[in-house]
Amino acid sequence: MKRVVVDHYGGPEVLRVVEERDPRPGPGEVLVRVLAAGVSYTDAMLRVGSYLGVPKPPFTPGYELVGVVEEVGPGCSRLRVGDRIGTLTVWGADAERVCVLEANAVEVPEDLDPGEALSLLFTHMTAYQLLHRTAKVQRGESVLVHGAAGRVGTAVLELGAVAGLRLYGTCSARDFAAVERLGAVPIDYRNEDFLARVRALTAGQGVDVVLDGFGGPLSLRSFRALRRGGRLVVFGHSGTVAHGRKSWRGWIEWYATTAAVSLWALLSPRRRVLVYRVQKLRKGHQVLPVSGFRDALPVGGGPRDPEWFREDFRALLELLREGRIHPVVAERLPLSEARRAHELLESSADKGKLVLVP
Repeated sequence: MKRVVVDHYGGPEVLRVVEERDPRPGPGEVLVRVLAAGVSYTDAMLRVGSYLGVPKPPFTPGYELVGVVEEVGPGCSRLRVGDRIGTLTVWGADAERVCVLEANAVEVPEDLDPGEALSLLFTHMTAYQLLHRTAKVQRGESVLVHGAAGRVGTAVLELGAVAGLRLYGTCSARDFAAVERLGAVPIDYRNEDFLARVRALTAGQGVDVVLDGFGGPLSLRSFRALRRGGRLVVFGHSGTVAHGRKSWRGWIEWYATTAAVSLWALLSPRRRVLVYRVQKLRKGHQVLPVSGFRDALPVGGGPRDPEWFREDFRALLELLREGRIHPVVAERLPLSEARRAHELLESSADKGKLVLVP
């Protein structure tokens, strides 16, 4: 089989395709023939070595996949050969065949396009859990999302409209029309002070929720945009990558500002800061308020937690069937063009999902 390999951290040029024997499933695993693997900004962070918990090279990138079960390992009881499944691998999906844990897989209907299903597994799943599992939004609440024209931002706006939220989104001026079509008020992050604009739009009250996928200094200003009872959800650290390389300055700023805004939240009990990571909720973890770095790491959740990922995937499937969400595939490329897919990441952020098709 073929798989993509990162030999050393760096730009898209470090990606190469190798051939090797098919893997065999171990206890609790199934062997999956990959139909589609997603390429996301998180994959770029893995590639440059800036993602939390990134493996040491050599490793295979690829955060999510949809495929068909070809072999079932010892101890598996739910899946059968021929089942179509989807899963978050975090890394390892960019290959023709992959072994995945049965416990982490969800059944994907065969009439669903594999590329669209990828968006439900990761992009829309992230947006859904940010809103409903972490921020626990209520109809009529106001939400500010940074990067509203990006992949996750667009999904948040779609799901926010379904949930009856009042939506605001930072974006560039060229993306105003796209953000407005999704029912949100656009804010030009380049030429406007988003904090002043939010306060003006909310009569000085601020918003109920801010979703921050960048972190760093932006989190401090985002916290100031909250009204009483508001929640800031930090779910990314995009600022830790600069010019296609890991930015140590970005990491220092991220940790320093996360600590600062966490302390601020302790001193402002009417406002909260939460940290979200999609793969932790998939594995059955809660997201708790941050109080310094001790709670920045997810902790064990209750007995229903392991079912959250499957429950939310079923909810997203229903919304897709009803035509209330619209996953978009920007481009499909063969596995051999993984490097090009990574090169297209930034330029295609507002165009939809990039998909590798082995």
